[in-house]
Amino acid sequence: MASAGKSLCSMVEHWLASTSMDMVHVVEFKNQRATRQYYVCVEARRAAGTAAMFFIRRKDGLWCISPPSRERSTMRAV
Repeated sequence: MASAGKSLCSMVEHWLASTSMDMVHVVEFKNQRATRQYYVCVEARRAAGTAAMFFIRRKDGLWCISPPSRERSTMRAV
């Protein structure tokens, strides 16, 4: 699901529904500008248990919570 222009912070608040009693923090991130690969793993600890989600930044700059489909080789005839 794409972010439709939302910031990463607003997506974390939406999906992990943090409250003042929750502890939310980044547990892992990757930032490779050469290949334009970005992701952040955010974890929320609450009384009911721990929830973690990976947020992936697509090539068009939007954040999403599911990995994009793999780019596949294509062939065309001229």
